[in-house]
Formats: sequence, C-alpha cells, structure tokens
Amino acid sequence: MNAEFSALADKMQSMLNGFIALLPNMVLALIVFSIFFFVARAIKRVVKRLTRHRRQARNLGLVLGRLAQGATILVGLFISLSIVIPSLKANDLVQLLGISGVAIGFAFRDILQNFLSGILILLTEPFQIGDQIVFKDFEGTVENIETRATTIRTYDNRRIVIPNSELFTNSVTVNTAFDSRRMEYDVGIGYGDDIKQAKRLIYEALDEVEEILKDPAPDVLVMELAESSVNIRVRWWIKPPRRIDDLRSRDQVITAIKQKLYVENGIDLPYPTQQILFHDQTEETDGDRTQQREGWPAGKQEVPQPRSISGSLRKLAEMRSERDGNGHAANDK
Repeated sequence: MNAEFSALADKMQSMLNGFIALLPNMVLALIVFSIFFFVARAIKRVVKRLTRHRRQARNLGLVLGRLAQGATILVGLFISLSIVIPSLKANDLVQLLGISGVAIGFAFRDILQNFLSGILILLTEPFQIGDQIVFKDFEGTVENIETRATTIRTYDNRRIVIPNSELFTNSVTVNTAFDSRRMEYDVGIGYGDDIKQAKRLIYEALDEVEEILKDPAPDVLVMELAESSVNIRVRWWIKPPRRIDDLRSRDQVITAIKQKLYVENGIDLPYPTQQILFHDQTEETDGDRTQQREGWPAGKQEVPQPRSISGSLRKLAEMRSERDGNGHAANDK
C-alpha cells in the first residue's frame, strides 16, 4: 500500500515538475498569442478604415479585414502551440487542422454555409449597408452584414436577423439599388366623365407636387374598364427612392389628384357598386322562360312585366292560408 502511494506521489510530483518546466513556455505562448490577437484586430480596423469612404469597396474591405484577422489569429495559434510543445512540427499541425476541419465541417455545416454565403454576399454586393430591402415578410434598412447573418432595421424600429444562406438562395428586392424609383397609383373615374379632361387635370395636379421628378416625366394611362369605374394609372418618379420619400410623394399626389378632380372640377370618383337582378321564378313559372323577365329567348315575344313585391307577398299569403285551410278541413273529418 505504501509502495502504491509512493508511486502515485512520484507520478504527481513528476507531472508538477513538468508543468513548472512548461510554465515559462506557456506564459510566453500566451503573450505571443495575445500579440497576434491584437495585431489581427488592428489589421481588420486598418482595412476597414481604408475602404470606409469608398462605397464600392466597403464590403470588400469587410471581407478582407475579417479574413486577415482570422488568418493572423490562426498563425498566432500555431506559433503558440509550437512554443508550448516544442516537439510539435508544422506538418503535424497541418494534419491536425485537416482532420479537425472535416469534423468541424460536418458538425457545423449550417454555420459554415452561412459563413460562405456571407462572404459571397460581401463580395458580389447584391445590396450594401444602408440599402432598403424586402425579403419575404420583412422590409427595412440593412444595418450590418456579418459573415453569419445580416441585420436589418424595420421601419417601425425593430431588428431582424436573417441568416446569410437564406438571403443568398432566395429573392431579395432592393428598393434603393438605383438613384430613382417609379411609383404608381390607380384612380377611378365615372363612366360619364370625360377621360381626356380627367387625364389633363391629373397632369396639372402632378405638376403641383414638388416631390415628383420632371425627368423622367410622369405619365397617365387608361388601364381598365372596371365594373363601376374607368381606372386610370398614374405613374411618377421620385429621388431618392427611400421609404419616407415614397410615403411623402404618395400622400401629396393622392391629395392633389383628389382636390383637382373631385373638389375643383366635379369629376366623379365612384365607389364600387354591384347590381343584383332577381329572377321572377315561382313553382308555376319555373322553367317557363316566357314567364320570366331574365333569360327569355330572342324573338318578337313580349317581355313579361315585373311583378310587384307586395302582389307576390299577397299571393304567397293566400296560398299558405288555402293550404292551412285544407289541412284543418282534413283534420275535422
């Protein structure tokens, strides 16, 4: 028992001596790794600062900065391990990195997919920081594009975090991709109104709106003969094409058109209406088209006159009373 305890104590003493012997190397390795870590952060900041004022190269600067930071930290890690374990060679590190890379790739497939998608988004630049985009049910301003996810801020001041793989593999609408943007709105006028006059008045209303660009010029087009109105599509251009500019121009255009057409010139802006025709069919006339006002055959045949509602109701009441009378008579027998 004493021999076993002595062997264990000797082993622990040997391990402690080995740790004490490696302690200077561990401290040196920690210092070296810290230096590489801070140098990597400095390299990232420098790259971002060099491309900050260049819109076309800003995303490329983010990619290069993050890649340079990761590569610098990886080199620092290799050097630190070599200091702690002098027997560890470079080829051993490469082999270890390859094996661990395959394992990490299977374990963190979604994370790596988002990472690669983020790199491609930053390089191809389908949208940039500050753009206003629409993705599925989300719409807002791009705040940040990271290697894992993209953050947008909605117009009601909420933050949405979208994985980069979703953005890269699905359709995204970029509302601020170009300097100007065309807006449109449909206006309905009555069938009895003069279309040429209405179009002229709409052009006059658009000329009074300062938010609208003169070049390209707005246009007014008749689009549809609807059920209760003649629909005219009004199209105009705004610059810049941001959400607030869209709302302002739309508010001013609709207000000006309503004032010009309806208030000042009496052009009808009809509500949707629906006409319901009741077929005059009873048990006696059902199937006899000569006795119906709707669906009569073509020819010289006279069209039946409409029956009054009061007369129909009176006849229905008489039929019910006769039926009830017959029933009571049968019961009396």
